[in-house]
Amino acid sequence: MLMILLSSIDFSLPLQNPVIIFSLVLFIILFAPIIFNKIKVPHIIGLIIAGVIVGPYGLNLLKRDSSIVLFGTVGLLYIMFLAGLEIDLAEFKKNRKRILIFGLLTFLFPLVFGTLASYFVLGYGFLSSLLLASMFSTHTLVSYPIASKYGVTRNRAISMTVGGTMITDILALLILAGIAGMTKEGVSSAFWLQLGLSTGIFVGTVFAVFPIIIRWFFKHFEDSISQYIFVLAMVFLASFLAEVAGIEAIIGAFFSGLVLNKFVPHTSPLMNRIDFVGNALFIPFFLLSVGMLVDVSVLVKGWAALKVAGVILFVALVTKYLAAVLTQKIFKLSATEGKMIFGLSSSHAAATLAIILVGYNIITGETASGEPIRLLNEDVLNGTILLILVSCGVSSFIVEDASKRMALDQDQEGANGSTEQLDEKILVSLAYPDMVTQLVDFGIMLKQKKDITSIYGLNIIDDENEASNAVNSKKILGKALSHAAASENNVIPITRYDSSISNGIVYTIKEHNVSDVVIGLHNQADQHTFLGTKAESIIKRVYETIYIYKPTQPLNTFKRIVVAVPPKAETEPGFLHWLRKLMMIAKEAGIPLNFYATDYTNRLIKRIMDRSPEVINVNFTEFHNWDDFLIFSRELKPDDLFIIISSRKGYSSYVPQFNKLPYYLSHYFLKQSLILLYPKQLESGINMGDVEQSNSELIETISDQIDAIGKAGKYVKGLFKTK
Repeated sequence: MLMILLSSIDFSLPLQNPVIIFSLVLFIILFAPIIFNKIKVPHIIGLIIAGVIVGPYGLNLLKRDSSIVLFGTVGLLYIMFLAGLEIDLAEFKKNRKRILIFGLLTFLFPLVFGTLASYFVLGYGFLSSLLLASMFSTHTLVSYPIASKYGVTRNRAISMTVGGTMITDILALLILAGIAGMTKEGVSSAFWLQLGLSTGIFVGTVFAVFPIIIRWFFKHFEDSISQYIFVLAMVFLASFLAEVAGIEAIIGAFFSGLVLNKFVPHTSPLMNRIDFVGNALFIPFFLLSVGMLVDVSVLVKGWAALKVAGVILFVALVTKYLAAVLTQKIFKLSATEGKMIFGLSSSHAAATLAIILVGYNIITGETASGEPIRLLNEDVLNGTILLILVSCGVSSFIVEDASKRMALDQDQEGANGSTEQLDEKILVSLAYPDMVTQLVDFGIMLKQKKDITSIYGLNIIDDENEASNAVNSKKILGKALSHAAASENNVIPITRYDSSISNGIVYTIKEHNVSDVVIGLHNQADQHTFLGTKAESIIKRVYETIYIYKPTQPLNTFKRIVVAVPPKAETEPGFLHWLRKLMMIAKEAGIPLNFYATDYTNRLIKRIMDRSPEVINVNFTEFHNWDDFLIFSRELKPDDLFIIISSRKGYSSYVPQFNKLPYYLSHYFLKQSLILLYPKQLESGINMGDVEQSNSELIETISDQIDAIGKAGKYVKGLFKTK
């Protein structure tokens, strides 16, 4: 019976049954990385080799048909999209000159030396040599997922390489367009004018129109599936528009990642879904499709093929290495960063193949026997296929090693961090079901990158309607847990029974040594009960940092953070803590900070930020007249997050105008997203004059201490290097 059933299924090679094909591909994606990791081979190479084995030049199990090409193209675009999405925009802008220089170096070195080698060593014509050399200049970020796996994608070396990829690929593809036009006798000034105009329209559309559409969508649709589908749609729309403009789709995918960067926080559930689907399905398909192109038989097709392959391999790898080393020397990067630049920029795949295939398909004439004369012959095509396999292998091994070293360095830097950062515990008070996701997202934003920072989700059940409150508590905490888990964050649920909600929150804070408290602003806020009696009681009895958050739109849709800082805020014990948290939020969200404070406070904040490793766009405005607080109603825009640094009554930065805040906020800022931030204070009974003096002295000298520690670290590092 079984034999009869099997006989009805077509097992001829290559396989035709779509169920069998997809099943085989999934098993390859599952087991290839496991098998090759056991022999210390990066999983990316494992998938490429698996593609070689099952492809048409191997066992011929799978045909590189339209379905493989489709998923492979999606995977390539996904890699470029992730590169734009995960890049540190602040670091990217900071290093834009370095990116430009590296992009030109990694383009010109292969182009010049490749043209000379092709012309004089291989004997090709000038146009053929130039086109072949432009292929050397390109590179594909095949090994980028390795760096992403180790969590080092925000390193400056990776930002430089990603940016340089765009520069060199665009220039190489422009050469391709020009040569293709010349061979068809269709290139003219009108051709270049049209290309420049269409490219300008494309760039303007992506960077000016796309953000408006994206912000509107995220404001009105919170469904996770809809958001993910929308992101994919924008990526492929940008890729399509790039092709319409006459440039490669990978450029559009990268640009869409840059635009979506500030709308998709790196700690969000949406980011986790994007990473998961890409690394589980689309990117492995792309790597398999690359492997299926490789014909290992080129090694036995005579000396001509071997000579071409040898020259291609030598020139492509050596020139990329020279560009990486020179970039490292010019900008005084570490050896690991130089190795990372070479590793990422040495792999050739998509753009390389596109250039060679175009050159191979351009026919410039015929032989006496009627054979077509191609701009690039079959030897070049075979040599390029071999280059793809070897360069991806070299790239994977180098990036794997460099990523491990970078991750280790990051861990050591984190281990040397302050004990305050290590002991942080964040409590999110969850009382309103419609605010759970916003409060959890904000709590995750406050969390340090290290896993040791704990987040507690608290729901208090009081004596009134205890049974129904217990049911609601389970729903609220369940929603918080699932939302946090979607971004691979862990929220510790706490359900507490107490006769008083404020007592329950206060005692939980003390029992767990909480450092930061997040409370949602209740829905019935007015000028008389703006904070509510529970929140007011907590503020009076708790001396840790408190954030009272009123969200009117998602965190990822803000354009600015506007911070109103009272005079003498720098004298409060919690000044450095809340400043560090705001810097973290601004960097994570990729939006600028705008401080409104006295001239002295602004200068002090600027001095601290200038010496911080965090790269943030910051603006300062002098403001000291809190009687004119309503000026903010004119300054603020709908997409601004308004943060008011308040103070508890009786402390140094408290101003009488804080008594009017409930009236102002409930009448003039109803539709504004805002946070009332109460800095950490010392317990009552301590001489506040001494505290202000000591804290001011600490703030005045902290920048000098940072510089001294940095110099000492460099000196010790130099001693070790000398030894």
